[in-house]
Amino acid sequence: MALLTLEHCDIRLGGHRVLEAIDLTLERGEIVAVIGPNGSGKSTLLKSILGSLTPSRGRIHKPPGLRIGYVPQRLSLDATLPMTVSRFLQLPGQRASPRIGETLAQAGAEGLERSQMSELSGGQLQRVLLARALLKSPDLLLLDEATQGLDHRGIADFYRRLEPIRQTLDCGLLMVSHELQAALAASDRVVCLNRSIHCQGTPAHVAASPAYRALFGPEPRPLADTTSTLPESSS
Repeated sequence: MALLTLEHCDIRLGGHRVLEAIDLTLERGEIVAVIGPNGSGKSTLLKSILGSLTPSRGRIHKPPGLRIGYVPQRLSLDATLPMTVSRFLQLPGQRASPRIGETLAQAGAEGLERSQMSELSGGQLQRVLLARALLKSPDLLLLDEATQGLDHRGIADFYRRLEPIRQTLDCGLLMVSHELQAALAASDRVVCLNRSIHCQGTPAHVAASPAYRALFGPEPRPLADTTSTLPESSS
């Protein structure tokens, strides 16, 4: 059974249709990248999957009991409020999880338990947010522009961690990204979105698609072996 199926879904915001006729399926163990220009509806798609938005037409099918982990674009914290990473990962519950150390290690944030959230670098914060999403051992992991604001090295390090997570949890990953080359190199399938799905398939198939070129330029950069060109990161 698929982890997620969207059948001909429309999403409206403020009376305007922002997503139209979306048909999408994601299987367990699959990494799917959703790409598109600004304002194309990528984050809206994730919000509908999370249940924050309801389709005005069509249906979203998820298996009963599906565990979803979510890594947002950004997190707003009061810098004057003292909060350690360990405490943040326990919210909203009050009991410590025995898996905090394990999930921090999975996300590449080991050793940060006692660090103050307000003092984390951009890369460290994104790893902590990833660890928080992993705490529930998700069947489906949603990443919404999770590398936004990171430098080249931080982006490379973040995407390198996705494959081990997939193998360990046997989960599906759906990631929205503006970092085309890094995201596509880490994915099995690519969805080009601009209010509707313009094309989808393997990275190589999408790279050759006229719809992809129409969205990202007449001579988009090649997609193959992008991670091999990224600098190594010392986690």
